[in-house]
Amino acid sequence: MTRNHRAALWIAAIIGVGALSAWLFQRPIGMWLFERAAQRNIARDPLAALPDGLHVGLCGTGSPLPARERAASCTVVIAGKAMFVVDAGEGSARNIAQMGLPNGRIGALFLTHYHSDHIDGMGPMMLLRWTASGNKTPLPVHGPTGVEGVIAGFNAAYALDNGYRTAHHGMKITPPAAAGAVAVPFEVPASPSVVYEAEGLRVTAFAVDHRPVQPSVGYRFDYKGRSVVISGDTAASKSLEAAAKGADLLIHEALQPKMVKTLAAQLDRAGRKQTAQIMRDILDYHASPAQAADSARAAGVKMLVLSHVVPSMPSPYLNAAFLDGAEDHFDGPVVVGEDGEYFSLPANGTAIERGRWF
Repeated sequence: MTRNHRAALWIAAIIGVGALSAWLFQRPIGMWLFERAAQRNIARDPLAALPDGLHVGLCGTGSPLPARERAASCTVVIAGKAMFVVDAGEGSARNIAQMGLPNGRIGALFLTHYHSDHIDGMGPMMLLRWTASGNKTPLPVHGPTGVEGVIAGFNAAYALDNGYRTAHHGMKITPPAAAGAVAVPFEVPASPSVVYEAEGLRVTAFAVDHRPVQPSVGYRFDYKGRSVVISGDTAASKSLEAAAKGADLLIHEALQPKMVKTLAAQLDRAGRKQTAQIMRDILDYHASPAQAADSARAAGVKMLVLSHVVPSMPSPYLNAAFLDGAEDHFDGPVVVGEDGEYFSLPANGTAIERGRWF
């Protein structure tokens, strides 16, 4: 037997012993690994590492179309150390937690409109903000007229659950006065209008074109010389372009018409006529990537990030087909957003730093 053969046998034996040990001691090794992971994840605090400025996290870049890789509409905005959320689609509270951001730190939620994929994650968000925070008051939810009914419905739906949790955990941990949410309505403005201002942050609401869905608004966040605009759902809108003038970052929804038409054709072939018609219906009240890029150019923003991606792109390899030349419509960076990404805009500067929280 050659030296190489003996070495190979020794290596195989060591690997075999290691595999056998891992199997025999699976329970204690598994517990050790779990403890290490819990320690690392619970101690994680991305907020502590952020410089003063405006920061945006994508907690939901999807749409009503089911997608494993994307939660429904949700964007986190951090101004200094104050945390806010725009829209709360299904899976958004889970993603906020996975990003290492505590739901309990949410200062307020801003809703753009009342399509289900922008509100159906509010239940878990309200619950996590209440049970793990020490907050003494409910979650403030700002939105155009109609938000009162939405919040009343969620509070009614969670009333029994809230009672169970107070009965189980006690008044100190889960005080009833802090459960749920409280509506903070505003009229849809004819021109951009400030709807929130505190500690150097100004939030401006503006109408967008998502007809027949009315009211429907977008938001602009300004803080210490930096600015972020979130479109909400909209077709190409001059009102958005006006409100976004000179902004650093534009988060704009995007639907790729060619891909949606392909889905409609395949659904027709499969005999799913009703869903095929829905695919055709959604073409007229969303912006294409090229239209979003046109708006970014008209507004003079520095970076465009596409969210509410329709249809979902399961791999970045498909992004070029999704964009279909949109990057030629705008001189700045065009990003197809993904859940877990963040963009950091340090105060009184020009840099936009990009990274991932998961």
